[in-house]
Amino acid sequence: MLLKRNFSAMIIALSIIMLGPVSAESLVEDFQTWGNVTVQGSFAKITNNPDHSKFRFWLEGQGRFGDNSSRFSNAIVRPGLGYAVTDKMTVWLGYAWVPTSEPFASARVGQYDEHRIWQQAIWADNTPLGRLTLRSRFEQRFFDAAMTGHNDVGHRFRQLIKLAVPMPFIHPNISYIVQDEIFVNFTDTNRGISNGYDQNRFFTGLAYKINQYATTEIGYMNLHFNRPHSPRPDQMFHILGVNLLINYQ
Repeated sequence: MLLKRNFSAMIIALSIIMLGPVSAESLVEDFQTWGNVTVQGSFAKITNNPDHSKFRFWLEGQGRFGDNSSRFSNAIVRPGLGYAVTDKMTVWLGYAWVPTSEPFASARVGQYDEHRIWQQAIWADNTPLGRLTLRSRFEQRFFDAAMTGHNDVGHRFRQLIKLAVPMPFIHPNISYIVQDEIFVNFTDTNRGISNGYDQNRFFTGLAYKINQYATTEIGYMNLHFNRPHSPRPDQMFHILGVNLLINYQ
C-alpha cells in the first residue's frame, strides 16, 4: 500500500511540474501525430548461439507530423547496440539521424539534419502496481547548418519513467501506460539551444500485447518546449502517439 501511494504521488508531482510553469501568454500550441516502431532483441535470436544472449540490438524509426498533423515535421532513425548487465538492466550505445522541419525548426532556419551519438541505461522490473521502466539517456547532438553562437555540439540528458499497469478486468492483454520524460541541456549551442531545462513529455494511454514479441501503444502526449533565450515562444504540442514495440529476447 505504501508503494502504491508513493507511485501515485510521484505521477501527480510529475504532472504538476510539467503543467505548472507554462504561461498561455507566451505559448504556441499545435496538434501533432507521432508514429514509432522500435525493434530490439538479443543477438542469440539471430545467431542461434546462447553465448550471444547478453548482446542486444536496437532499431527504431519515428515519423512526426505537425501543423495540425498536416505536414512532415520530424523523423528519427535510431540504431544501437546493447549489453545486458543483469536480467533487469541493459546499457546501450547508438547513433540517430534526425531530419527536422517546421514547427520544430523555425521558419527562418528551415529544414536541417541533426546527427546524434547516444548512450543509455535501461532498468525494468515488475512491481505490485505493474511493470516499471527507468531510462537514462545522454545525447551528443551535431547540426548540419552553422549559426553564430556558443558551441556547435549540444549535450543533453533525458530521464524517462514509465509504468505499465495491467488491466485484466478489461482484457488480459491490455495495460494502462503512464510515463514522463524530462530533457536537460548541458550547453548553449549555435542552434539557439539554452543550457538547462529543455522540454518535458508526458504520455498516457493504453497498451495491447499482440503476441509474445509485439505490443502496440496508443495515447495522448503533452510536450512542452522551453525556449528561455530564443525569440521564438515556448511551444506546447498535443500529440496522438501510436507505437509498435517489438522485443525478441
